[in-house]
Amino acid sequence: EIAAGHWQGGERIPTEAELARTMGMAVGTVRKALAELSRRGLLERRHGSGTYVRQAPDSPTTAGKNHRRSVYDFFRLELDGGGGLPTATLLDFRVVPKPAAQPAMGGASSRHWYRVRRLRWLNDVPAALEEIWFDTRHRKGLKPAQLSEALYLFYKESLGFWIARVEDQVSVGAVPDWVPPQFPMAVGEACGVVRRQSWSGADQLEEISVTWFNPASARYAARWR
Repeated sequence: EIAAGHWQGGERIPTEAELARTMGMAVGTVRKALAELSRRGLLERRHGSGTYVRQAPDSPTTAGKNHRRSVYDFFRLELDGGGGLPTATLLDFRVVPKPAAQPAMGGASSRHWYRVRRLRWLNDVPAALEEIWFDTRHRKGLKPAQLSEALYLFYKESLGFWIARVEDQVSVGAVPDWVPPQFPMAVGEACGVVRRQSWSGADQLEEISVTWFNPASARYAARWR
């Protein structure tokens, strides 16, 4: 959660009881894990307040540049009751011709994009379908095994750019025809849709995505701080 940016520096994490319930673990096991993360300097406990992700100080090269900001600063898909550990099952990854209706990425006229299709889980709930496109100009010949579940972290560490700005459009749409059997909704059934465009710190469009989510189990949440 911390490495992928789901929990940000300075953010209070769920209580031991909540973590034990959502992760299906004993409270004692969770307490030992939190103690170990505290020992490693990733968490800090504040008496009477709770446990927080330790805020790393800005370095001269990152101060003011939002380099540590994550997609989850802007957008969170969470269970209807709140929270939910996010994981993703990769369904398809391939190079496709750039869709004619989509704008060019990076200010360039690239003719091919990578397309990622995933099933998004929150805890053990299949909550959403994701279709994500990014430009092949950064690296040719990527293989599925090279991708990370946290794609924004993958962009930063493997492709050399960081997402700094996004625009989300939330609406109602229909479940796409590539829905896997694990998803509890049928092709064409009405669902929530989030359409996103993401720009790098260089103000270049770098990713376009669509997320179809099941409103019976998940919700879109945007939080600013």
